Amino acid sequence: MGFEKNCMQSTTPRVADFFSLVKISHTIFALPFAILGFALGWMHAEAHEWWDFPLILLCMVTARNAAMGFNRWADRRYDRQNARTAQREIPAGKISGRAALAFVGANCVVFIMATYPLNASRLCFYLSPVALLVILGYSYTKRFTSLCHFVLGLGLGLAPVGAYLAVTGSFSAPIICLGLAVLCWTAGFDTIYALQDDQFDRQQGLHSLPVALGRRGALALSVLLHVLCAGLIALVGYQPAMGGLYWLGAALFGGILVYQHLLVKPHDLSRVNLAFFTTNGIGSIVFCTLAIADLLA
Repeated sequence: MGFEKNCMQSTTPRVADFFSLVKISHTIFALPFAILGFALGWMHAEAHEWWDFPLILLCMVTARNAAMGFNRWADRRYDRQNARTAQREIPAGKISGRAALAFVGANCVVFIMATYPLNASRLCFYLSPVALLVILGYSYTKRFTSLCHFVLGLGLGLAPVGAYLAVTGSFSAPIICLGLAVLCWTAGFDTIYALQDDQFDRQQGLHSLPVALGRRGALALSVLLHVLCAGLIALVGYQPAMGGLYWLGAALFGGILVYQHLLVKPHDLSRVNLAFFTTNGIGSIVFCTLAIADLLA
């Protein structure tokens, strides 16, 4: 009750507080893959509309804002008790729980509206509630399953698939493989990130792969997921449109994944943030930039 009262008495939030709430800088993980999905769709679509790309970007940003904002709201009590997260915007009183929910609701509305003009079949519009169910529902999965990392991966994996669907109105084997690659990539690096809270999660009865498998087991599974990711990216590259730049990007991305796993040890988590943010951010930009350049060449 005291915590809720503290949230209600928060000062008027600043725009910067909302940017911090949703970690706008972390958009760098999924956005390059969404743009790659758009580029693949553009190459295969029979017709294009000028508004497709800006609307896809709007969908990407608002869906992610809604997902992150809802996650912060759903976890607000746990964040307050965890020393690592106690200074996040809601537990710190910078943003009230009510303001966070209003922010989430506004982004959900804009997301759904932005999907309506995409493709004549309105397929993206009809599937938009399903996408929201996945990305918002993830926040509660850690209450009952250690597979929560895969749900997060599914949410990010929808980005390139949705962008492709927005342009073409249909699915294809390469875009499904790309979406699965993002799923495995995300589940793998989120497992690494969750190592920081394994003791806290055990105390609170929360679920994660580090809690279920221990640090060594979780890191081993993360390696396996990233091997699968690399294999799926290779499958995408076997379609006729892909050439040397794509394979260069895939090789660099694979090398960055290897480096990520060299940074983190079961007994040494001091470089988790470097492994989580820096390597994955660089990897997604490098791979997708080269893949898109290959498509345009």
